[in-house]
Amino acid sequence: MKRIGLLSDTHYCFDEKLYRFFDEVDELWHAGDIGNIELADEMAAFKPLRAVFGNCDDWHVRAAYPEVQRFTEEGVDVLMMHIGGYPGNYAYEARQLIEENPPKLFISGHSHILKVMNDQRYGLLHINPGGAGIRGIHAVRTAIRFIIDKGAIRDLEVGEWTKNSG
Repeated sequence: MKRIGLLSDTHYCFDEKLYRFFDEVDELWHAGDIGNIELADEMAAFKPLRAVFGNCDDWHVRAAYPEVQRFTEEGVDVLMMHIGGYPGNYAYEARQLIEENPPKLFISGHSHILKVMNDQRYGLLHINPGGAGIRGIHAVRTAIRFIIDKGAIRDLEVGEWTKNSG
């Protein structure tokens, strides 16, 4: 069993609210637009970090983290990328990867809009954790935590904070 903390679009912000929300998780997964390598290092010092780079990340982040991650965690095949779209409206590269070999869990960021959707066509769960930082188009900061256990994804919880509550 693994307790996962999922976030995206921090854009240089990992504050006390996020530390508290993720205090009990085993790993952090970041779906891109971290901000800078110093913030990635700070998160990785807090919890083991899996991440992908986003369109706003500089070359330091891009050198440390890939554009796409594909891995298996507790029997769940995971595909994670920053710009991925969502069921019925996948970005081109995401659609290609999903059609070629559908994962059980597809994670993307970029939109700053929290979405959790089942894709019946490909038999997968899509999660976009929304924007966790204080910069961006979102009105509410969001992040997600959940459990992966023996091939099951369960106990999903959403954290929400106003953008001005650092």
